Amino acid sequence: MENEVKTASDKVFVDIRQAIVEGEIAQGSKISEPELSKKHQVSRATLREALNRLESCHLIERKANVGCRVISLTPEKLDEIYQVRSALEGLACRLAATNMTDDEINQVKALLDDHLSTQRVRQGESYYQEEGDLDFHYRIIKGSKNSHLINLLCNELYQLVRMYRVQMGMNGPRVSKAFDEHLAIINAIAARDGELAELLMKRHIAASGNNIERKFK
Repeated sequence: MENEVKTASDKVFVDIRQAIVEGEIAQGSKISEPELSKKHQVSRATLREALNRLESCHLIERKANVGCRVISLTPEKLDEIYQVRSALEGLACRLAATNMTDDEINQVKALLDDHLSTQRVRQGESYYQEEGDLDFHYRIIKGSKNSHLINLLCNELYQLVRMYRVQMGMNGPRVSKAFDEHLAIINAIAARDGELAELLMKRHIAASGNNIERKFK
């Protein structure tokens, strides 16, 4: 995931990306290059470089005679992205059961303990995970130790998946169940049972996708 900020383009990319993922910039809204370059105090060329990167993350789209817009979350796109997510994250779990060290597994368990103690998970109210190393899914994907899989899930698809999770899937009655599913997955990985870990992750993602789909209705 591209978190490191080295240039003005990096900073504006990260800032706009966060605003889109968290809904500060609304779904479907038109991107105004003059407004954004003024707000972020960068040149139009620097802004366009950041917009190109946002397009590669599938967060914005360009259409002829329409211009540049933030993507809109739809049930159809949800189905497509969660089908891919289920297959790839299931594979990541299978690989993690072989490739994660005991120390890495214990770190993920500690992360879940932290999630439980610092959030309203017990009450089933909210389960907001920060991105990167504070995100359970991100840590499991990295634990697969497969560079191509990590690139697909942590760079190309991560922010789009995160947009669905943040805006539509991190509150409501499924919260405490999702946490329990995370715990079962890491326990399967700790037991070095890749087949079970893959199955549990696929079930977990299917349940999460169904939860979000209900919110569309």
